[in-house]
Amino acid sequence: MNRSLTRTLLTALALAAVALPAAAQDWPTKTVRLIVPFGAGSTPDIVGRLLTDYLQTKLKQPFVVENKAGASGNTGTDAVAKADPDGYTVGISIGGPLAINPLLFGKLPYDPAKDLTLVTMLVTQPSALVVNASLNVNSVPELVALIKANPGKYNFGSIGNGSLSHLAMEAIALKTGTKMVHVPYASSPQAMTAVMRGDVQMACLPAIAVTPHLAGGQVKLLAISTAKRSDLLPGVPTLKESGIDVEADAWMGLIAPGNVLPPVVAAIGRAFTEAVTSQGVREKLKPQLMEPIPTTPAQFRARTEADIARWKPVIDAAKIKIN
Repeated sequence: MNRSLTRTLLTALALAAVALPAAAQDWPTKTVRLIVPFGAGSTPDIVGRLLTDYLQTKLKQPFVVENKAGASGNTGTDAVAKADPDGYTVGISIGGPLAINPLLFGKLPYDPAKDLTLVTMLVTQPSALVVNASLNVNSVPELVALIKANPGKYNFGSIGNGSLSHLAMEAIALKTGTKMVHVPYASSPQAMTAVMRGDVQMACLPAIAVTPHLAGGQVKLLAISTAKRSDLLPGVPTLKESGIDVEADAWMGLIAPGNVLPPVVAAIGRAFTEAVTSQGVREKLKPQLMEPIPTTPAQFRARTEADIARWKPVIDAAKIKIN
C-alpha cells in the first residue's frame, strides 16, 4: 500500500473517530420514530406518548409514535429489529416480546438476543391478585386453602393465553400445588368485568385495571406481584409476603435495532431516562400506578434473562404454547 493511500485511510479513520461521538452528542438531528407494538390507548402507547411529548419539547425535534400491533407484540418488535440502526427508530417493549414470547412461539421473526439493542428499562407497574368478594376470603393463604379444598372448581381470568396475567396465575398454582381453570379474555377490562360478574373467581391483572373497582365491594385486592411493596399501593402486601414466591410486575423498556453504535445508544438512554424521571412525567405516571425504573443496557439485559429463567419452568409445567 503506498504512503498516500495509507495517509488517506488514516485520515478517514481519524475523522470517523471524531464524528461518532459528535453524532451521538448531536442526537437527535431529525425525526425519531417510536414504535409501540400494541394499539393506540394501550398502556405502552400511553407511556410512549408521555415520553415523546416531553422529548419533542425538550430536544426540539419531532418524535413520532407508530402503533404496530399484532402477534402478542412480535409484529412491532420485529419492525424495530429490521429498522436502520442509525438511532432514529426505537421502540417500547414489555416482557412478552423479549422474554416470554421466545418461550411460547415455535419461531419468532427476530432474535431478541442478536437483533435488538436493549437501551434502558422505563417503568414498572404491579400486577394485582383480585378475587370476587363472594369467595369470602380476605388473604392469600385463605384463597390458597379454598382452592386446595376444591381442586379444579375455580376459574381465573387473564388477558390471553401466554400473557403475564396467565403466567402469574399458573405460577401461583405451581408454587402452591393447586389446580384452577384458565379462561382467557381479550383485554384487562374484559377480564376485570368477568371477575366482577363472577364469570371467573379471580385474576392477576395490571393494578390499574383493578383499583378503580375496589370501592364498589364486588371484588377484593389480596396482593400485588412485585418484589417489594409499591409506594403507590403501600397498604397492599406482596405475594412473597403472603407466602408465595411469585413476581410478575408489568415492566416496559426501550429497545432499538441491533448494532446501534454504543455512543448513540448512550445518548438515547440519557434522553429517555431524563424524560421518564422528570417531575412532570412522574406525576402523569402515578395515576397509572407506574414508577420509573431506568437502567443501564446491561441491567436491562439481566432483567430479561432473569424473566426467561423465571417463566420457563412455569410455561413447561403448564404446557403453554402459542404455535
